[in-house]
Amino acid sequence: MPSRSHPEQPLAQALRQPPSQPLRYLGGYPAHLLQQVQGLIDAGRLGETLSQRYPTLHEVRTDKALYDYVTELKARCMRGAAPISKVAYDSKLKVIQHALGTHTRVSRVQGGQLKAKREIRIASLFREAPPEFLNMIVVHELAHLKEREHDKAFYQLCRHMSPDYHQHEFDLRLWLTARDLGLMPGVAEA
Repeated sequence: MPSRSHPEQPLAQALRQPPSQPLRYLGGYPAHLLQQVQGLIDAGRLGETLSQRYPTLHEVRTDKALYDYVTELKARCMRGAAPISKVAYDSKLKVIQHALGTHTRVSRVQGGQLKAKREIRIASLFREAPPEFLNMIVVHELAHLKEREHDKAFYQLCRHMSPDYHQHEFDLRLWLTARDLGLMPGVAEA
């Protein structure tokens, strides 16, 4: 299923919509794609299609493993970016922040100097997700270390780190839709 270069509706905005709207994660995509998705839902094949496309789950289950994963990707793709002090899965993230990942900058005065620390938190639903989706969220949050806004430079950086970024973002939105509708085999509803 083809994806657009970037949806007009941010994922955080979609997360604030009630789950009763089955295509809430797909706002901003063209009508023909929405019709294809609705057809897969109506036929009961959305979860099966995604499971065939993404048959495995990643092995990054602990906060330490996630920290190692993020720092390795950062070292490979963003050598000059500021260090990250903490990386963790966050079980409250989706409910409270209406986001799937966050990046924070904490500044503290320490001995007359200003120390800045950066943290990345990933929604705990990604503990058991295909590796492509974890990578997409991590790439997204790493890109925020250099680019604050979701603009052209931000998405170019995402594509630099993950050439299939936009396809994985679209498929992640499909996966979230399928989870909400209880269509993912072996996955409880979100």
